Amino acid sequence: METNELKFLLILLGCSDYRSPLAAKWFDSIKSKEKIVGDLGERGLVDFDRGIASVKILPPGQAIIEGTEESTLTPKQLRILENISKAVEKIAPSKVAGKSIKSSERDAILHRFQEQGLVEIEMAIKRQKAEVWLTHQGEAYLRDEFVPVPGTNPVFSFNLMTNYINFFRKFISKSDHPSLTDKLSDEQVLQIIQDLDRELGTENYLPIFHLREKLQPPFYRKDLDKVLYRLQEEDKIEMSSLQEASAYTPEQIDAGIPQDVGGSLFFISVN
Repeated sequence: METNELKFLLILLGCSDYRSPLAAKWFDSIKSKEKIVGDLGERGLVDFDRGIASVKILPPGQAIIEGTEESTLTPKQLRILENISKAVEKIAPSKVAGKSIKSSERDAILHRFQEQGLVEIEMAIKRQKAEVWLTHQGEAYLRDEFVPVPGTNPVFSFNLMTNYINFFRKFISKSDHPSLTDKLSDEQVLQIIQDLDRELGTENYLPIFHLREKLQPPFYRKDLDKVLYRLQEEDKIEMSSLQEASAYTPEQIDAGIPQDVGGSLFFISVN
C-alpha cells in the first residue's frame, strides 16, 4: 500500500463513523486525493458518493434523434438527448442541459435514458460535497491484513497512530458483545424486507436502498446482493428495475444492483 493511501485510511479512522467530506481540511496534505479514493474504492477499502461523470449516446438513442424510432420523450428530454448525440464520444453532464434545468432534474433524466438503453453513463466521485467512508472490507484489512513493511511506510504523526489504536479498541469492545445481526439468515433478511415494507408503506415494492440502510453494516454490499439473489432463485422474492427515476436521488438509485443489460434492480417484492 502506498504511503498516501495508508495515511488517507488512518485519517478516516479519526472521523465520526469513519466517514468524512472529501473536501475536509484534514485531507489537504494529501496530493491527488481523488485518485487515491478511486484506487482504494476499486479495492473495496472505501466507498464514496458518486455522480455522473460522462454520458454517451447509444444506437437506440441515436435512432430517436434521426427519427427512425418513435419517441415519447418530452421536448426537454429530446433536447438533452440531441445535445448528447452531438458529442464525438463522451460528454460531461454539465454540457447537455441549459442553466434552466437543475442538476438533480438533469441527472434524473440521464438515469432514465440509461434505463431505457438510450445512453451509457459513467459514474465517478461526486464533484461537489462528496463524502468518503471506510467500508467493512477496509476495516477488516486494517484490522487483520495490513502489515507495515520496513522502509516503505514512514513514521506517522501521533494523531494518526492514536486513530489506529482507538480503532482496535472499538473492535475489541464490539467483539465482546457480538451483534445478532452478524448471523442473520436468509429467512431473517426476508422477514426484515417484509417488516420494512410494512413500516414504510411501500406496498410490496420496497426500494433496495432502504434494506441497505438497515443491513449495511453488518453486511457488505456484495454479500447482501448474494442473499437477495438466493431469495429470488428460491422464488421468495422478485426484483425489478426502476422506470421513473425522478422521485429518487442519484445515491438512492446507485444502491440498486447493476445489470449487464437494462437498468439496475431497484425494487423488492415478496412472493
